[in-house]
Amino acid sequence: MNLVIIDYGSGNLRSASKALERVKSSGSTVCVTKDPDVVASADYLILPGVGAFPDCKKGIIALPGMIDAIAENVVSKGRPFMGICVGMQLMSAVGHEYETTNGFGWLPGEVIKIETELKLPHMGWNELNIKSLGHPVFKNVDQGAFFYFVHSFHMQLKEEKFVLATTDYGDPIAAVVGKDNMIGTQFHPEKSQKMGLLMLENFLNWRP
Repeated sequence: MNLVIIDYGSGNLRSASKALERVKSSGSTVCVTKDPDVVASADYLILPGVGAFPDCKKGIIALPGMIDAIAENVVSKGRPFMGICVGMQLMSAVGHEYETTNGFGWLPGEVIKIETELKLPHMGWNELNIKSLGHPVFKNVDQGAFFYFVHSFHMQLKEEKFVLATTDYGDPIAAVVGKDNMIGTQFHPEKSQKMGLLMLENFLNWRP
């Protein structure tokens, strides 16, 4: 299998690559690339993201053909996709961080600032409340397991069926979202030790 991480100038590419190398099956390859042709042909596609929503979207747009390659792989071919942090947020219709920016439009909702009296960013370890225990990415993942978050904005979806897990930071926040062959994590599985690696392994074993 060809496991492809998209390099568009934002994201913990080294951490994500090392984590995937640890959990991939024998014979699989991990590739970090800016090449849209490689992205379009990936067996599994991972979109990391660190920073602001509009900066990440602009970084992808700056790579000629990348938006179309992602859509071809994920939407047309239905290959498994994982968005991490801002990579997850880009799955939404629109983001409102600094400026209004269109996302991929895969999930009906928007990315808005967390409304809380607690300190922002929401940074550190927090518990996962799994709502869709039967989803393959949660196989053997403990209810209430801790994962590592760093964000000030969150995804607010119009349909709760797409929210697979939440975490609490004053109010419930979407921590894992999903639809068909797509999955997104607001936390960083590559930084979440045993449970994070397990989720990545489950993703690579997923056959949507």
